[in-house]
Amino acid sequence: MTVAVVALAAAGCGKSSNDSGTAGDTESGKYSGKGIGLAYDIGGKGDQSFNDAAYAGFQKAEKEFKIGGQDIEPQDGESDADKVQRLTQLAQSGFNPVIGVGFVYAPAVKAVAAKFPKTTFGIIDDEQVQAKNVADLVFHEEQASYLAGVAAAKASKKAHIGFIGGVDIPLIHKFEAGYVQGAKSVDPKIKIESQYLTETPQEGGFSSPDKGKDAAGGQIEAGADVLYHAAGLSGQGVISEAAAKKVWVVGVDSDQYSQSSLAAYKDSILGSALKNVGGAVYDLVKSVVDGKPLSGVVRGSLSNNGVGFADSNPKYKAMTDVVTAVDKAKKDIVDGTVTVNTK
Repeated sequence: MTVAVVALAAAGCGKSSNDSGTAGDTESGKYSGKGIGLAYDIGGKGDQSFNDAAYAGFQKAEKEFKIGGQDIEPQDGESDADKVQRLTQLAQSGFNPVIGVGFVYAPAVKAVAAKFPKTTFGIIDDEQVQAKNVADLVFHEEQASYLAGVAAAKASKKAHIGFIGGVDIPLIHKFEAGYVQGAKSVDPKIKIESQYLTETPQEGGFSSPDKGKDAAGGQIEAGADVLYHAAGLSGQGVISEAAAKKVWVVGVDSDQYSQSSLAAYKDSILGSALKNVGGAVYDLVKSVVDGKPLSGVVRGSLSNNGVGFADSNPKYKAMTDVVTAVDKAKKDIVDGTVTVNTK
């Protein structure tokens, strides 16, 4: 069945980058929504990281369930009211589920979900919104980061590594905490540079490759020969600078070795600490299509493949001592032998 495309053109709604006109008629007959509504975080689609991972899940669900969808870019300097308006129009248009990509959507999801109790909402990286029609899609980022720390410490020839966080907030502290703990499990005396690009997301910590490049240059100059970033789009600057200075870099969220826009730098990407944002988006859509929508906290971990460590680089696979150490660390975490810090 074909339906008219609804344009989200009101002020504050952001830029719509995809609008499929296919309604949600599935074989099960349980789903009658218009499709998936996806609203991106700062940096938007094309960050080769967090937002792109969400888009991958969006695309997979659209194709597999033969439903429509609309994904919308954020605006620079937008307010919570803009996000409320965006999610409201997605829900009013019949999209179900409606998903906010990133903790910045928490106030908007809380407000809008209360007005549309028959629509399922998802929010990634926040578990404060508690409602029957809200799924909090969160992750043990510290576990994947622990593996990144083990890999970095084993690969470093100087016992000197670096961490670059996009914004100085508790979520990114989890990445740093796991990374530091993992590295020190290999070498308690290892030297670790640490830097956050900005204090708030609005200052561009997740969306400024130039800031990432400058921070990486400083850490490399200080002696670090393996860097790990948790900085969204800013991480592209970290990766490019690491490649230019011929040091290792560890990607984040998506398998950045396999990202086409980063192909020029892939030989320097040791691996990536994965966060299966795409899987979380897909699973939420599937639950709605199946008539059994997810609700409450849904947390990805090493034990359920919600997080992990990408080993796509053949150079990494050839470093058997590094691979062995990372594999053992994963087993220890899954078995409960190791508990990873979050602070």
